[in-house]
Amino acid sequence: MTEQNLRLGIGLMVLTTFIFAMQDGISRHLAGEYNVLMVVMIRFWFFALFVVAVAARQAGGLRRAARSRHLAIQIFRGVLLAGEVCVMVVAFTLLGLIESHAVFTSYPLLVAALSGPVLGEKVGWRRWAAIGIGFVGVLIILQPGYAVFSPAALIPLLAAFGFALYGLLTRYVARDDSAAVSFFWTGVAGAATMTLIGAWSWEAMSAPDWAWMGLLCCTAALGHFTLIKAYEVAEASAVQPFAYLQLVFVAILGILAFDETLRPNVAAGAALVTAAGLFTLWRTRRAETAGG
Repeated sequence: MTEQNLRLGIGLMVLTTFIFAMQDGISRHLAGEYNVLMVVMIRFWFFALFVVAVAARQAGGLRRAARSRHLAIQIFRGVLLAGEVCVMVVAFTLLGLIESHAVFTSYPLLVAALSGPVLGEKVGWRRWAAIGIGFVGVLIILQPGYAVFSPAALIPLLAAFGFALYGLLTRYVARDDSAAVSFFWTGVAGAATMTLIGAWSWEAMSAPDWAWMGLLCCTAALGHFTLIKAYEVAEASAVQPFAYLQLVFVAILGILAFDETLRPNVAAGAALVTAAGLFTLWRTRRAETAGG
């Protein structure tokens, strides 16, 4: 990997995190006005069209993209991601962008914790220590036992668990299926799921909000495109740490656009979770390069 490719990969990952932060802000706005299921359903319709268009242009076309050796798991992955997106958007409306993302940032720690039982990978004591420290950070953010604890604070933690399981299943199917196959089934299965449960929640939408919806769909497709390109030009382990910048972009957006506040305990807890996550990524990379 050349230095030029690494810089390009980092730049694309930073751009991806910015796009995804804007996408979350638009999702929060629309979900505050309309049914969450409808908003996520339309987003997945566009995402499905995007993945079908990408698959159709590749060698082998749709037939090759749909051919999976783990079809049931691929479909479940799409269903799981759709559910995770719904849960996270609900968290945006109840807790705001900043606190939701501060808790959601724990998902790499959940990936590390679950990689043993799900994938049979060995997790050393250093990574277990980092996982424990990270979840101390989550407790600092949630403040259980302080004043009146809101159960709604656990919603982004549920989303983080769902996304971690989605990521682990993606790694599992990657042993036999290409990234193109996983990408295809993520969009198609997610769109089918959301249509089944979201079509009953249709509401009339104003013209300005249709414009926001169009922008939401475009950011979803563009964000996935830039993410794929980042992984194409640089190693995932080299650019993945920069994904934490999404929390910074989300915090700025939450403060400027939604009058949210960054409470000291949220900032301190998020910093602890991020540090633990970065250490876990580093240890995972070292284990992979050392062959275990």
